[in-house]
Amino acid sequence: MHYQRTITPTPPTRLYGTARTNRHPLPPVRWLEELADRLGPARAHRFGHGDHGHGESATDAEADVLAAIRERADEIHETLTHDHGVFAVEFVGSTGGGKTKLIEELLERAPADDRIGAIVGDVAGEDDATRLREYGIPVENVNTGKECHLDPNGIETALSAFDLEKLDTLFVENVGNMVCPADFPLGATVRVLVVSTTEGDDVVGKHPLLVQKCDAAVVNKVDLAEAVGTDLDRIRGDIDRVAPDLPVFETDASTGAGVEELADFLESKRNGHDHGHDDEHDHGRDHGHDHGHAVHE
Repeated sequence: MHYQRTITPTPPTRLYGTARTNRHPLPPVRWLEELADRLGPARAHRFGHGDHGHGESATDAEADVLAAIRERADEIHETLTHDHGVFAVEFVGSTGGGKTKLIEELLERAPADDRIGAIVGDVAGEDDATRLREYGIPVENVNTGKECHLDPNGIETALSAFDLEKLDTLFVENVGNMVCPADFPLGATVRVLVVSTTEGDDVVGKHPLLVQKCDAAVVNKVDLAEAVGTDLDRIRGDIDRVAPDLPVFETDASTGAGVEELADFLESKRNGHDHGHDDEHDHGRDHGHDHGHAVHE
């Protein structure tokens, strides 16, 4: 095992959600607001003031804002994948689902020559970032304040702290949320959803959009399913219903059970990624592609 946890004092977190830099002088809320200003009545739609009588509907303008955000994500993807050869994996899911622990287990299994970094998003605090720093990898913490998800603005700022020529893999842990991250791609090659049995067996059915916009799903804490009264078959069935052919991995991240299969899947995506055909940001993605289920029962 290459990365082993060592508890050491860590430097204070840079609060990118409110920080001012020459490159990105606005925090995420103001950045979105300014972007909407440039695109017309979307500002009125997002912030509830102004009129929509400018020849473009608020819905159309909002779509323009989201398109601009996706364009920024595409630029990040181009920088990471094509310019520097960095394989980026984003983890999304609720707070407490086990995203950080899953990343720790992947670090434990990483090849000795895999140079790994991480970006961690949280509304406040640096607990998760501190945990990952204990593995000796470079970690940038992004506190989003009132924002319920990471956005390309925060990712670009965090990336400026890395020497991308010295990275092979980048793990991005999004803010704990099952709704907001769905329409905000971050430029990763692979997006992994993490749900846990402690969230109930209806968690997938209640949040189909995020499931559909991921490349794999992890059902974590399967060892607790019986104790908390969660029906694993219902979770499996809901995933099949809302995202057919989505690869699914059942894990107990506290012991590492099932993580090896996820690590193998990510390695296959790294090796099989066609740099000339990037469809990661087509978030109306068709899950009819050849993704066999990898459910561990």
